[in-house]
Amino acid sequence: MRIVFAGTPAFAVPCLRAAHARNEVVAVYTQPDRPSGRGRGLTPSPVKLEAMQRGIPVLQPVSLKKKASQDALRELAPDLVVVVAYGLILPQAVLDIPRFGCWNVHASLLPRWRGAAPIQRAIEAGDAETGVCLMQMEAGLDTGPVLLSQSTPIGAEETGGQLHDRLAELGAQVLSDGLGLLRAGIRPVPQPQAQYGVAYAHKLDKAEARLDWSLPADTLARKVRAFNPWPVAEATVAGERLRVHGAVAVPAARPAAPGTLLAAGKQGLDIACGEGALRLRVVQRDGGKAITAADYLNARRDLGV
Repeated sequence: MRIVFAGTPAFAVPCLRAAHARNEVVAVYTQPDRPSGRGRGLTPSPVKLEAMQRGIPVLQPVSLKKKASQDALRELAPDLVVVVAYGLILPQAVLDIPRFGCWNVHASLLPRWRGAAPIQRAIEAGDAETGVCLMQMEAGLDTGPVLLSQSTPIGAEETGGQLHDRLAELGAQVLSDGLGLLRAGIRPVPQPQAQYGVAYAHKLDKAEARLDWSLPADTLARKVRAFNPWPVAEATVAGERLRVHGAVAVPAARPAAPGTLLAAGKQGLDIACGEGALRLRVVQRDGGKAITAADYLNARRDLGV
């Protein structure tokens, strides 16, 4: 098979490896290099770096809506295009080019959490499980029929970063299974998505990172987990702005206004919430690194409660 792979972030790298296991990837599409770091130098995407290491030609069009970009893809004569977190819209003219169409690996159990941030939104919402779907792409946003899927439970203290890494590997396995069927002459049977249970995973925004102490502690604990490692939850604690990397919900020791520091010890900083208390276990001061609550209290002797 002649496979064209389209992806950009680290999440897509295991899928690229799976697709290229038989040296069938004839080209990789990824987003243009972006400024990054303190020097703001142009930095290639993780997918581009992986493709270069494997000697796969890389194309980085700004858009696939122009005829020239579509003609370039057509000249590659792909049997299949595999898309994993590419970040560009594929118009219908592109979807029609490959013999077997375009497959997408999506990190949720569709139709729940269509959109840009399915991993984080699943944790934030308190879902018990999530998974990966291999989907036949169509013009709508993650609306195509599902070819294969695999579910997995979400750990009680699993962060967005940890779940991201697990689902990246699970996605590669699901893609590998689908490609194995196709190589054997068996086309996976498309199953239309259910009409109910649709939820959209809107893109993460730094403005969401601020913790609102009037909310229940369980809600805030999920947000802390979901937003680790980005954008990282933040809050004002005892007059100081802190980024919160790790926290759990606990019963409130006493009634108090939301935002009140209830206790401070080696186990963490307990902050009163609308319901219960949030125990901050790993925090970060401005300009510092992530540290345990115990280490933080060594620098804040005034917080003995």
